[in-house]
Amino acid sequence: MTLPDLAATEALAARLAPLAQAGDAVLLEGPLGAGKSAFARAFLRRLAGDPGLEVPSPSFTLVQAYPLPGGGEAQHFDLYRLTGSGEVIELGWEDARRGIVLVEWPDRLGPLRPEGALAIAFAYGAQETERVAQISGWEARGA
Repeated sequence: MTLPDLAATEALAARLAPLAQAGDAVLLEGPLGAGKSAFARAFLRRLAGDPGLEVPSPSFTLVQAYPLPGGGEAQHFDLYRLTGSGEVIELGWEDARRGIVLVEWPDRLGPLRPEGALAIAFAYGAQETERVAQISGWEARGA
């Protein structure tokens, strides 16, 4: 799927967020600056029902939690600085899996990579603002 600009990336996130359910994982792959954090920000804002929600990148904190309307929680993981799945467990991965998790740099999950996850691989497009997203998973939900 070609995303011509940031607004298209945000629209994709807003379209997919209502499909998410407790126990789901959204795995965001791609190089630095390809749109993973922008997608996560829009996805979390849509889940929370708050277009102005402050969604900082968890690059340094490694994980940020967001309460969701009606109960439950979404957690945004940035695993770039980690070396393996042992460190992911120390971040509270098992507890986080009760809610919805968004994971940047999911290759660091190793054997913890959830089956049935929605995986989105972002790449740079032909134009400066263009991105290409390859989406797999959640087929039964129309994603």
